Amino acid sequence: MGFLFVLSQAQRWIIERIKPGDIVVDATAGNGADTLFLAQLAGAEGKVYAFDIQSSAIENTRQRLNSVSETEGLAPVDLLHTSHENMASGIPVEHHGQISVIMFNLGYLPGASHDIITKSSTTLSALKTAVLLLRSGGLLTIVVYPGHEGGDQEANAVYAWASDISPSLAQTIVYRFPQKPTAPYLIALIKS
Repeated sequence: MGFLFVLSQAQRWIIERIKPGDIVVDATAGNGADTLFLAQLAGAEGKVYAFDIQSSAIENTRQRLNSVSETEGLAPVDLLHTSHENMASGIPVEHHGQISVIMFNLGYLPGASHDIITKSSTTLSALKTAVLLLRSGGLLTIVVYPGHEGGDQEANAVYAWASDISPSLAQTIVYRFPQKPTAPYLIALIKS
């Protein structure tokens, strides 16, 4: 048996951290898989905030959530049609510093145009905000995709950002397959 794919590893770390009733964020809703995953783990007493700039991503996420046959155990989800860099204004102030998990799955929306991708400038701004929104012991996961046009620049910028974080603020880790330099990889952070 081999190592887990990066998304599976991110989910494994999240499962270890999240508890029913937690407040969590999907910073890149996409087609809703991560949003649903978080809503299931946070449970009916929890709360999920999901962000995406594309209206099709918000609609895809809404449809995925509505297609689940057992919705009564899911956390309520606020779908926010805005950039993840607007997390601080999209999440009520009373939840700032209370969030247990924030997921980023960068790149482009699967099944949509590859011309619309996450960008280093907005992603770095969002990551800086995300660290402030996390509670102590909170987990931030970031899956980067260096294999598409513009993805290597963003991956390098996120890696440099994570490398420069003071250990007094957070512990960071990279989960990567070095024999596959263009394959997606995972950067994670636990806030001190």
